[in-house]
Amino acid sequence: MKTFRRICVFCGSSEGKDPIYRRSAIELGKFLAKQNIGLVTGGGKVGLMGAVAQGALEGGGEVIGVIPEKLKALEVGHDGLTKLYVVDGMHARKAMMAQLSDAFIGMPGGWGTLEEVFEVTTWAQLNYHKKPVGLLNVRGYFDHLQTFVQHAVDSGFIRPIHRDLIQIADTPPDLLARLSVAEIPEVGKWMPST
Repeated sequence: MKTFRRICVFCGSSEGKDPIYRRSAIELGKFLAKQNIGLVTGGGKVGLMGAVAQGALEGGGEVIGVIPEKLKALEVGHDGLTKLYVVDGMHARKAMMAQLSDAFIGMPGGWGTLEEVFEVTTWAQLNYHKKPVGLLNVRGYFDHLQTFVQHAVDSGFIRPIHRDLIQIADTPPDLLARLSVAEIPEVGKWMPST
């Protein structure tokens, strides 16, 4: 069973249309703080990114943000974090966020959130890291993604052994429990010899 010092949360820089998304982000931040798990975020104070940081800070937790200089003004860099790193670009941001974290959680978000979750999942698939990845499925936000992943498995584009690289749960305690026992499969050869 794994323990985590810090977990990176990928989520929207907007709040979405339903207030449940913001409430869930604050709840996740508070939950992580209560578990003495530090939070790594994208460093903005807007949207769900700001809400999860707010929850962790209100819970007395450590919050580390990593934001590119270009986005510091757009995402309104959060000046109340434990530490805010300003980096050159998106690649540096994601690399530092991954380096600082022991696991990853995706919350509702758009293209950027999906890209970040898929990238760290791909790194796990290729055994570049052994850090678990999960999605907090607020109000069924990721239900269609689960269906798509199964479709990709059935179509032969995701190996069955990799289907569960992304753990999914509806509540922070359930998701943390799943992440703590998640295993990243070892893959010796990428493609079988013919």
